[in-house]
Amino acid sequence: MAKLHFYYSAMNAGKSTSLLQSSYNYNERGMDTLLLLPKIDDRYGKNKIASRIGIQAKATIFGKNDDLLNLVKLILDKNRNLKCVLIDEVQFITKEQVWQLASITDKLNIPVLAYGLRTDFTGAPFEGSSYLLAIADQLVEIKTICHCGRKAIMNIRIGIDGTVLRSGKQIVIGGNEHYIAVCRKHFVEGKILSL
Repeated sequence: MAKLHFYYSAMNAGKSTSLLQSSYNYNERGMDTLLLLPKIDDRYGKNKIASRIGIQAKATIFGKNDDLLNLVKLILDKNRNLKCVLIDEVQFITKEQVWQLASITDKLNIPVLAYGLRTDFTGAPFEGSSYLLAIADQLVEIKTICHCGRKAIMNIRIGIDGTVLRSGKQIVIGGNEHYIAVCRKHFVEGKILSL
């Protein structure tokens, strides 16, 4: 029986690396995978999932109004060897799209591995993540560490001058130049390691 998995963490824990490794494992055994990426995240190109350690793969991009169940059905009609759907940056999807991912597992019997952040830089949950936390069959935390050595579970956004930002748009696409993963204590204190 296929399951909907949600792999979550703070920034820089290796979510994309884990996704790409999972896809590779399926491919190595002769099974095809579908890699999905929200259109909003174009840091590495328009249709590419990339890891900070240098591995990457092409992905199918989609927008907020796209029906993921129908997208997978169309691909499955052309490729009956599709055995897994992997989606990166899942925090950016809508409530409806989370339910569509669940339908992929329930109706098409294809496992879905979704990777993303739980919360934004203010500590508020992303829509996609909150619904995945509510309905996913399996929740898996990918751990990373704060500069103090504790488990990092939050993300601090930093400005170009290195100051901690506490307000602004929920979504600003970026990596280390914008975000630092920290423990809850240092999130509340707004304390980041000075380099």
